[in-house]
Amino acid sequence: MITLTRKKKESSSNSIADSTKRISIREFLLVKEVQELEQNLPSTCKISFQDPNVLSDFTLVISPNEGFWQGGRFKFSIHVPEEYNMAPPKVKCLTKLWHPNISVEGDICLSLLRLNSIDGLGWAPTRRLKDVIWGLNSLFTDLLNFDDPLNIEAAEQYSKDKDKFQAKVREYVSAYARR
Repeated sequence: MITLTRKKKESSSNSIADSTKRISIREFLLVKEVQELEQNLPSTCKISFQDPNVLSDFTLVISPNEGFWQGGRFKFSIHVPEEYNMAPPKVKCLTKLWHPNISVEGDICLSLLRLNSIDGLGWAPTRRLKDVIWGLNSLFTDLLNFDDPLNIEAAEQYSKDKDKFQAKVREYVSAYARR
């Protein structure tokens, strides 16, 4: 895993002529947060980095062990923008699934991923990557509020006929989210 000291050395050796070049706030925060995150992940989550030197792009896999999506393996891409921590990470679900808060195209409705949220639970500079991971994980366990769903058809099916909803979820898990 990359460390801040190593990152600083790389930065200074790459820019001896440019002594004003410094590690970005994002990089500084990511080194600390990723180390903390790797120690405090929910048991149903796993993160991986395509390039261990690039902490701003990684993959999250959630494998729920209970609920409607149990037995599935759901992959998310997470990109942390340069404006982090003033702006939230960009998250996309790469696994096709049937969920009221995740569109079939992979867009996600989760308050803490919004810069401005009407419920007051949106992104704030005090939030961290672990909040995002735990929030995404909760989408598979906490079916409490579908007042503002992204997938309206799934939300309506859930409220009208939970058995049909569960059958469709199982169909999607079997087709797209096998472990």
